Amino acid sequence: MSDLSPHPEKPQKLAYLLFFAALGLIGFLHLMTALVAALFASLALQVLSFGSRKTKWGAIVLLLVLLAALFYGFALFINHAIVVLPDIMATAIPRIVHYAAEHGVTLPFNDTESLIQVVLDSVHQTLGYLSDFAKLATKEFVFVLMGVVIAIGIYVNPEVDRDRLARPLNLYSLYTGQLAELFRRFFTSFEVVMGAQVLISAINTLLTALFIHALDLRYGAVLVMVTFLCGLLPVIGNLISNSVIVSVAFTASPQLAGWTLLFLVFIHKLEYFLNSKIIGGRIRNPMWLTLVALIVGERLFGITGLILAPVILHFIKVEASRFEVARVETGGKEQPGASA
Repeated sequence: MSDLSPHPEKPQKLAYLLFFAALGLIGFLHLMTALVAALFASLALQVLSFGSRKTKWGAIVLLLVLLAALFYGFALFINHAIVVLPDIMATAIPRIVHYAAEHGVTLPFNDTESLIQVVLDSVHQTLGYLSDFAKLATKEFVFVLMGVVIAIGIYVNPEVDRDRLARPLNLYSLYTGQLAELFRRFFTSFEVVMGAQVLISAINTLLTALFIHALDLRYGAVLVMVTFLCGLLPVIGNLISNSVIVSVAFTASPQLAGWTLLFLVFIHKLEYFLNSKIIGGRIRNPMWLTLVALIVGERLFGITGLILAPVILHFIKVEASRFEVARVETGGKEQPGASA
Protein backbone atom coordinates (compact mmCIF):
# COMPACT_ATOMS: atom_id res chain seq x y z
CA MET A 1 0.00 0.00 0.00
CA SER A 2 1.44 3.36 -1.04
CA ASP A 3 2.20 5.93 1.64
CA LEU A 4 1.40 8.71 -0.83
CA SER A 5 -1.55 10.85 0.18
CA PRO A 6 -3.47 13.21 -2.14
CA HIS A 7 -2.59 16.26 -0.08
CA PRO A 8 -1.29 17.08 3.38
CA GLU A 9 -4.03 17.61 5.93
CA LYS A 10 -4.07 20.80 7.99
CA PRO A 11 -2.47 19.24 11.12
CA GLN A 12 0.29 17.81 8.95
CA LYS A 13 0.86 21.16 7.23
CA LEU A 14 1.25 22.79 10.63
CA ALA A 15 3.60 19.99 11.71
CA TYR A 16 5.81 20.70 8.69
CA LEU A 17 5.74 24.41 9.53
CA LEU A 18 6.72 23.72 13.15
CA PHE A 19 9.46 21.33 12.04
CA PHE A 20 11.16 23.81 9.71
CA ALA A 21 10.62 26.60 12.24
CA ALA A 22 12.43 24.43 14.79
CA LEU A 23 15.34 23.92 12.36
CA GLY A 24 15.45 27.66 11.73
CA LEU A 25 15.43 28.39 15.46
CA ILE A 26 18.24 25.89 16.05
CA GLY A 27 20.29 27.68 13.41
CA PHE A 28 19.40 31.15 14.70
CA LEU A 29 20.46 30.19 18.23
CA HIS A 30 23.74 28.72 16.89
CA LEU A 31 22.85 25.22 18.08
CA MET A 32 23.60 23.44 14.79
CA THR A 33 26.69 21.83 16.35
CA ALA A 34 24.48 20.13 18.95
CA LEU A 35 22.07 18.94 16.24
CA VAL A 36 24.85 17.51 14.06
CA ALA A 37 26.46 15.84 17.09
CA ALA A 38 23.11 14.32 18.10
CA LEU A 39 22.56 12.98 14.57
CA PHE A 40 26.05 11.47 14.32
CA ALA A 41 25.79 10.01 17.83
CA SER A 42 22.39 8.50 17.02
CA LEU A 43 23.82 6.97 13.85
CA ALA A 44 26.79 5.58 15.79
CA LEU A 45 24.51 4.10 18.47
CA GLN A 46 22.44 2.43 15.80
CA VAL A 47 25.56 0.85 14.30
CA LEU A 48 27.18 -0.08 17.63
CA SER A 49 24.03 -1.78 18.90
CA PHE A 50 24.32 -4.28 16.01
CA GLY A 51 20.57 -4.00 15.44
CA SER A 52 19.66 -5.34 18.89
CA ARG A 53 18.10 -3.25 21.65
CA LYS A 54 19.42 -5.75 24.22
CA THR A 55 22.90 -4.33 23.78
CA LYS A 56 21.91 -0.68 24.17
CA TRP A 57 24.04 -0.01 27.27
CA GLY A 58 26.99 -1.75 25.66
CA ALA A 59 26.50 0.50 22.62
CA ILE A 60 26.49 3.59 24.86
CA VAL A 61 29.77 2.54 26.52
CA LEU A 62 31.33 1.85 23.12
CA LEU A 63 30.15 5.26 21.88
CA LEU A 64 31.73 7.07 24.83
CA VAL A 65 35.03 5.21 24.37
CA LEU A 66 34.94 5.94 20.63
CA LEU A 67 34.24 9.65 21.24
CA ALA A 68 37.14 9.93 23.69
CA ALA A 69 39.48 8.30 21.15
CA LEU A 70 38.20 10.52 18.33
CA PHE A 71 38.66 13.74 20.31
CA TYR A 72 42.17 12.73 21.31
CA GLY A 73 43.10 11.78 17.74
CA PHE A 74 41.45 14.90 16.33
CA ALA A 75 43.37 17.14 18.72
CA LEU A 76 46.66 15.48 17.70
CA PHE A 77 45.75 15.91 14.02
CA ILE A 78 44.95 19.62 14.45
CA ASN A 79 48.20 20.29 16.30
CA HIS A 80 50.15 18.58 13.52
CA ALA A 81 48.10 20.08 10.66
CA ILE A 82 48.56 23.65 11.93
CA VAL A 83 52.28 23.23 11.19
CA VAL A 84 52.15 20.97 8.14
CA LEU A 85 49.41 22.42 5.89
CA PRO A 86 50.78 26.00 5.75
CA ASP A 87 54.21 24.51 4.99
CA ILE A 88 52.72 22.48 2.13
CA MET A 89 51.06 25.53 0.58
CA ALA A 90 54.09 27.80 1.04
CA THR A 91 56.33 25.21 -0.65
CA ALA A 92 54.00 24.03 -3.42
CA ILE A 93 52.65 27.33 -4.78
CA PRO A 94 56.03 28.86 -5.78
CA ARG A 95 57.04 25.60 -7.48
CA ILE A 96 53.75 25.45 -9.41
CA VAL A 97 54.17 29.08 -10.51
CA HIS A 98 57.79 28.47 -11.53
CA TYR A 99 56.86 25.35 -13.50
CA ALA A 100 54.01 27.18 -15.26
CA ALA A 101 56.35 30.04 -16.23
CA GLU A 102 58.96 27.64 -17.62
CA HIS A 103 56.38 25.90 -19.82
CA GLY A 104 54.55 29.00 -21.01
CA VAL A 105 51.37 28.33 -19.01
CA THR A 106 49.45 31.50 -18.21
CA LEU A 107 48.07 31.47 -14.68
CA PRO A 108 45.05 33.59 -13.62
CA PHE A 109 47.20 35.56 -11.15
CA ASN A 110 50.49 37.46 -11.17
CA ASP A 111 51.21 38.30 -7.54
CA THR A 112 52.52 35.01 -6.12
CA GLU A 113 53.30 36.42 -2.68
CA SER A 114 49.76 37.75 -2.25
CA LEU A 115 48.33 34.41 -3.37
CA ILE A 116 50.46 32.53 -0.85
CA GLN A 117 49.37 34.91 1.91
CA VAL A 118 45.69 34.54 1.01
CA VAL A 119 45.97 30.74 0.96
CA LEU A 120 47.87 30.66 4.25
CA ASP A 121 45.37 33.00 5.91
CA SER A 122 42.54 30.76 4.74
CA VAL A 123 44.29 27.61 6.00
CA HIS A 124 45.07 29.22 9.37
CA GLN A 125 41.49 30.46 9.73
CA THR A 126 40.01 27.02 8.98
CA LEU A 127 42.47 25.20 11.22
CA GLY A 128 41.94 27.79 13.93
CA TYR A 129 38.20 27.14 13.85
CA LEU A 130 38.76 23.38 14.00
CA SER A 131 41.30 23.83 16.78
CA ASP A 132 38.83 25.86 18.83
CA PHE A 133 36.24 23.20 18.11
CA ALA A 134 38.54 20.54 19.56
CA LYS A 135 39.42 22.39 22.75
CA LEU A 136 37.61 21.14 25.80
CA ALA A 137 36.88 24.61 27.17
CA THR A 138 34.99 25.98 24.16
CA LYS A 139 31.23 26.22 23.92
CA GLU A 140 31.34 24.10 20.76
CA PHE A 141 32.60 21.17 22.79
CA VAL A 142 29.79 21.75 25.28
CA PHE A 143 27.30 21.71 22.40
CA VAL A 144 28.83 18.44 21.17
CA LEU A 145 28.34 16.95 24.65
CA MET A 146 24.76 18.24 24.69
CA GLY A 147 24.10 16.56 21.35
CA VAL A 148 25.58 13.27 22.53
CA VAL A 149 23.52 13.36 25.75
CA ILE A 150 20.36 14.08 23.74
CA ALA A 151 21.14 11.21 21.37
CA ILE A 152 21.70 8.81 24.29
CA GLY A 153 18.47 9.99 25.94
CA ILE A 154 16.47 9.38 22.75
CA TYR A 155 18.16 6.01 22.28
CA VAL A 156 17.29 4.89 25.80
CA ASN A 157 13.78 6.34 25.81
CA PRO A 158 12.50 7.37 22.35
CA GLU A 159 8.94 8.11 23.55
CA VAL A 160 8.02 11.81 23.79
CA ASP A 161 4.50 11.43 25.15
CA ARG A 162 4.32 8.24 27.21
CA ASP A 163 0.67 8.66 28.26
CA ARG A 164 -0.83 9.41 24.84
CA LEU A 165 -2.66 6.06 24.71
CA ALA A 166 -4.10 6.49 28.23
CA ARG A 167 -6.12 9.62 27.42
CA PRO A 168 -8.18 11.03 24.54
CA LEU A 169 -6.31 12.52 21.59
CA ASN A 170 -5.37 16.16 22.17
CA LEU A 171 -3.29 18.81 20.41
CA TYR A 172 -0.18 18.07 22.45
CA SER A 173 -0.26 14.35 21.66
CA LEU A 174 -1.15 15.01 18.04
CA TYR A 175 1.65 17.45 17.29
CA THR A 176 4.35 15.83 19.41
CA GLY A 177 3.60 12.60 17.60
CA GLN A 178 3.75 14.21 14.18
CA LEU A 179 6.88 16.21 14.97
CA ALA A 180 8.58 13.12 16.39
CA GLU A 181 7.72 11.26 13.18
CA LEU A 182 9.13 14.10 11.05
CA PHE A 183 12.37 14.11 13.03
CA ARG A 184 12.56 10.32 12.63
CA ARG A 185 12.22 10.73 8.87
CA PHE A 186 14.79 13.54 8.95
CA PHE A 187 17.18 11.18 10.73
CA THR A 188 16.48 8.60 8.01
CA SER A 189 17.59 11.16 5.42
CA PHE A 190 20.70 11.84 7.51
CA GLU A 191 21.35 8.10 7.73
CA VAL A 192 21.00 7.69 3.95
CA VAL A 193 23.17 10.68 3.01
CA MET A 194 25.82 10.77 5.74
CA GLY A 195 25.93 7.02 6.33
CA ALA A 196 26.75 6.52 2.65
CA GLN A 197 29.11 9.52 2.69
CA VAL A 198 31.07 8.09 5.64
CA LEU A 199 31.32 4.66 3.98
CA ILE A 200 32.41 6.14 0.65
CA SER A 201 34.88 8.44 2.40
CA ALA A 202 36.33 5.46 4.29
CA ILE A 203 36.81 3.48 1.05
CA ASN A 204 38.29 6.53 -0.67
CA THR A 205 40.62 7.13 2.30
CA LEU A 206 41.79 3.51 2.33
CA LEU A 207 42.67 3.53 -1.39
CA THR A 208 44.31 6.96 -1.12
CA ALA A 209 46.29 5.86 1.95
CA LEU A 210 47.64 2.84 0.04
CA PHE A 211 48.61 5.11 -2.87
CA ILE A 212 50.31 7.64 -0.57
CA HIS A 213 52.20 4.84 1.20
CA ALA A 214 53.29 3.31 -2.13
CA LEU A 215 54.68 6.67 -3.33
CA ASP A 216 56.07 7.50 0.12
CA LEU A 217 54.71 11.05 -0.04
CA ARG A 218 55.63 13.50 2.70
CA TYR A 219 53.11 14.23 5.45
CA GLY A 220 51.33 10.93 4.79
CA ALA A 221 49.38 10.82 8.07
CA VAL A 222 48.04 14.37 7.64
CA LEU A 223 47.07 13.70 4.01
CA VAL A 224 45.11 10.60 5.00
CA MET A 225 43.22 12.49 7.72
CA VAL A 226 42.52 15.40 5.37
CA THR A 227 41.18 12.93 2.79
CA PHE A 228 38.78 11.34 5.27
CA LEU A 229 37.53 14.57 6.86
CA CYS A 230 37.09 16.33 3.51
CA GLY A 231 35.40 13.22 2.13
CA LEU A 232 32.51 13.82 4.53
CA LEU A 233 31.68 17.01 2.57
CA PRO A 234 29.96 16.29 -0.76
CA VAL A 235 31.47 17.69 -3.99
CA ILE A 236 33.81 20.33 -2.52
CA GLY A 237 35.48 17.91 -0.09
CA ASN A 238 37.20 16.03 -2.90
CA LEU A 239 38.38 19.28 -4.47
CA ILE A 240 40.03 20.36 -1.21
CA SER A 241 41.75 17.06 -0.39
CA ASN A 242 42.82 16.42 -4.00
CA SER A 243 44.36 19.90 -4.22
CA VAL A 244 46.40 19.30 -1.06
CA ILE A 245 47.61 15.83 -2.18
CA VAL A 246 48.56 16.99 -5.69
CA SER A 247 50.37 19.99 -4.17
CA VAL A 248 52.46 17.68 -1.97
CA ALA A 249 53.22 15.43 -4.96
CA PHE A 250 54.24 18.51 -6.97
CA THR A 251 56.88 19.40 -4.37
CA ALA A 252 58.52 16.08 -5.29
CA SER A 253 58.15 16.36 -9.09
CA PRO A 254 55.62 17.52 -11.72
CA GLN A 255 55.51 13.98 -13.14
CA LEU A 256 54.55 12.55 -9.76
CA ALA A 257 51.85 15.23 -9.44
CA GLY A 258 50.49 14.17 -12.84
CA TRP A 259 50.29 10.50 -11.85
CA THR A 260 48.72 11.49 -8.54
CA LEU A 261 46.07 13.56 -10.32
CA LEU A 262 45.25 10.64 -12.64
CA PHE A 263 44.87 8.33 -9.64
CA LEU A 264 42.60 10.80 -7.83
CA VAL A 265 40.46 11.20 -10.97
CA PHE A 266 40.14 7.40 -11.05
CA ILE A 267 39.10 7.39 -7.38
CA HIS A 268 36.57 10.15 -8.11
CA LYS A 269 35.06 8.07 -10.93
CA LEU A 270 34.96 5.09 -8.59
CA GLU A 271 32.99 7.21 -6.13
CA TYR A 272 30.28 7.74 -8.75
CA PHE A 273 29.98 3.95 -9.00
CA LEU A 274 29.92 3.59 -5.22
CA ASN A 275 27.26 6.29 -4.96
CA SER A 276 25.05 4.46 -7.43
CA LYS A 277 25.54 1.16 -5.61
CA ILE A 278 25.45 2.34 -2.00
CA ILE A 279 22.89 5.13 -2.23
CA GLY A 280 21.10 3.93 -5.36
CA GLY A 281 18.47 6.20 -6.82
CA ARG A 282 17.37 7.67 -3.50
CA ILE A 283 19.32 10.93 -3.70
CA ARG A 284 20.33 11.64 -7.29
CA ASN A 285 20.11 15.40 -7.04
CA PRO A 286 21.85 17.36 -9.82
CA MET A 287 25.34 18.52 -8.89
CA TRP A 288 24.43 22.19 -9.38
CA LEU A 289 21.54 21.83 -6.91
CA THR A 290 23.81 20.19 -4.35
CA LEU A 291 26.37 22.98 -4.83
CA VAL A 292 23.69 25.65 -4.30
CA ALA A 293 22.59 23.88 -1.10
CA LEU A 294 26.21 23.66 0.09
CA ILE A 295 26.85 27.35 -0.58
CA VAL A 296 23.67 28.43 1.20
CA GLY A 297 24.33 26.04 4.09
CA GLU A 298 27.91 27.26 4.54
CA ARG A 299 26.86 30.93 4.40
CA LEU A 300 24.13 30.38 7.00
CA PHE A 301 25.67 27.88 9.42
CA GLY A 302 29.34 27.34 8.51
CA ILE A 303 30.77 23.80 8.57
CA THR A 304 27.62 22.34 10.15
CA GLY A 305 25.63 23.90 7.31
CA LEU A 306 27.88 22.14 4.79
CA ILE A 307 27.17 18.82 6.52
CA LEU A 308 23.40 19.26 6.82
CA ALA A 309 22.70 20.94 3.45
CA PRO A 310 22.50 17.71 1.38
CA VAL A 311 20.55 16.05 4.21
CA ILE A 312 17.91 18.79 4.25
CA LEU A 313 17.79 18.72 0.44
CA HIS A 314 17.18 14.97 0.49
CA PHE A 315 14.58 15.29 3.25
CA ILE A 316 12.63 17.95 1.29
CA LYS A 317 12.75 15.79 -1.83
CA VAL A 318 11.49 12.69 0.02
CA GLU A 319 8.75 14.54 1.87
CA ALA A 320 7.54 16.39 -1.24
CA SER A 321 7.41 13.04 -3.07
CA ARG A 322 4.95 11.68 -0.50
CA PHE A 323 2.11 13.79 -1.89
CA GLU A 324 0.50 13.18 -5.24
CA VAL A 325 -0.63 15.98 -7.49
CA ALA A 326 -3.89 15.49 -9.35
CA ARG A 327 -3.81 15.90 -13.12
CA VAL A 328 -6.39 18.15 -14.75
CA GLU A 329 -7.17 18.41 -18.43
CA THR A 330 -6.41 21.76 -20.10
CA GLY A 331 -7.05 22.07 -23.84
CA GLY A 332 -7.18 18.33 -24.28
CA LYS A 333 -3.81 17.85 -22.52
CA GLU A 334 -3.19 16.64 -19.03
CA GLN A 335 -1.49 19.20 -16.80
CA PRO A 336 -0.45 18.83 -13.14
CA GLY A 337 -2.78 20.64 -10.82
CA ALA A 338 -3.53 20.99 -7.14
CA SER A 339 -5.53 18.26 -5.48
CA ALA A 340 -8.87 19.09 -4.04
